[in-house]
Amino acid sequence: MAIEIEHKFLLVNEDWRKHVSHSVKYRQGYLSSQATSSIRVRISDDHAWLNIKTATIGTHRHEYEYEIPMTDANEILDNLCRKPLIEKTRHFVTDNANLWEIDEFEGDNQDLIVAEIELDETGQSFSKPPWLGLEVTGDLRYYNNNLAIHPYSEWRED
Repeated sequence: MAIEIEHKFLLVNEDWRKHVSHSVKYRQGYLSSQATSSIRVRISDDHAWLNIKTATIGTHRHEYEYEIPMTDANEILDNLCRKPLIEKTRHFVTDNANLWEIDEFEGDNQDLIVAEIELDETGQSFSKPPWLGLEVTGDLRYYNNNLAIHPYSEWRED
């Protein structure tokens, strides 16, 4: 059983951009989001995956991922997934030996940028770069499956 342990953060400035090693575009959609799990299809570059995750909020979730044919993935995204699709560019930044994945969203979630770090174990310590802001790991709004239902463009200021 695969386990994902990650923390999500907002960013306080754009200083991270000068440290990007590479970037990858993603297009993904959700077939199902329930109280217990989500099922999505994701395309990046020349690869496509079917992904199943538990819907646990917080740093620790079960995750299963299987590569699928690109043709199937495009058909599923175009015809079966709920809209809007999640479109984003993932930027990879290494800081103090930690790999940060910074998702810059497009489409209905444009202007949202979220940094994530995946850890090997629950409670593992890590240093926080100066461009890191508020942790939003426990905030449902920032999870991709929720962004597909309630896009960032529809959020209201509190």
